[in-house]
Amino acid sequence: MLEIKYVLAAKRESKRIDFKARFDTQAAGEWCEMIKDIVAIANSGGGAILFGTDNKGKATGEDVSGVLALDPAVVTDKIHSYTETQFGDFEIIEGHKGKKSVAALIVGATNIPIVFTKAGTYSVEGGRQKTAFAKGTVYFRHGAKSEPASRDDIAEVIERRLAEVRKQWIGGVRKVIESPTGSRVSVLPPEIHPSDDPNAVPIRIVDDADASAQAFRLLDIDKTHPYRQKELIDEVKKRLPKDARFNSFDVQVLRKVHPVLETPAYSHQPRFGSRQFSKRAVEWIASHHKDDPTFFDRARDRYRERH
Repeated sequence: MLEIKYVLAAKRESKRIDFKARFDTQAAGEWCEMIKDIVAIANSGGGAILFGTDNKGKATGEDVSGVLALDPAVVTDKIHSYTETQFGDFEIIEGHKGKKSVAALIVGATNIPIVFTKAGTYSVEGGRQKTAFAKGTVYFRHGAKSEPASRDDIAEVIERRLAEVRKQWIGGVRKVIESPTGSRVSVLPPEIHPSDDPNAVPIRIVDDADASAQAFRLLDIDKTHPYRQKELIDEVKKRLPKDARFNSFDVQVLRKVHPVLETPAYSHQPRFGSRQFSKRAVEWIASHHKDDPTFFDRARDRYRERH
């Protein structure tokens, strides 16, 4: 994600930065336009929307308290209503330009482009209908505008992802090359032992066909970590009281406030696709809420204090 200091220093709109003078949280049209920009920025590799500024990045003095008061869960739900994607990789941060307050919505990148599954249509003056985005469209940033994807945009996403994979591969190869003589290399996550999954497929990584040669087990991540975010939420809710609130924003909060949920025993991030969680993660979350019914509330408070 972009650091707030770079967002505040921007003097013009770009592929990564969008300026907005104001935002009315009660206006359907402004929600549609903002969601379009968030999705376009995420698809383009991340960036930010800065509220309370003119088109040159100068603070206008407009009241941005409504933006700063937004519950991230509400923003995630709004995005989901038009994309069927639980996107929560963003932060809302207060900043200052001189003595004037501004609000920055800093957006992370998505590996797989988000597609609009519902049209963003709203009413304007005279009862006319305006469409911010159509069903089935994919938006990217083209300079200072959020526009439908081009062939080059799709190629850029593929290349960006390939660059990430190359970096991971090169890092892995370097570790092997630099390992001391006699070292043994394992491709398993550090906190998972080969015997943890009884259904794992045994493989040999040596040339010796002798039956005494050591065998490793290839873990099936879909079995050790069967829940993606939506399934994780469903499984946790089954273990909570009916009136307990738990959604995608809470998952993001718990990952930030309790980093243990990002360790291999609790979750796994595939090279392609969304993060997957283990049964241990479900039990960990549910048991902490059972022991302390304010567990989620306290985590949200700690998250907001940090951000």
